[in-house]
Amino acid sequence: MKEIFEGIAWLFEEILFYPFDKIREFELSSWWGANTLNFVFILVGFAAFFYWMKQLKQYNDNNEEDRDPSAHSFLG
Repeated sequence: MKEIFEGIAWLFEEILFYPFDKIREFELSSWWGANTLNFVFILVGFAAFFYWMKQLKQYNDNNEEDRDPSAHSFLG
């Protein structure tokens, strides 16, 4: 049983975390380059947020939501 857990530890430490080790080493020479992936994630998050807000406004403008206080069982 111990070998299974050691195998899982080896898989994560040597293979799955390898890209993160390279990014950590790259950070010593270029902070901006090492954090490019973080900036990409932030941009994707902002794009998703603005898309979601646009869709909510579209539904709100079309009055598609039932705003009656008894429309949802947990409200009344």
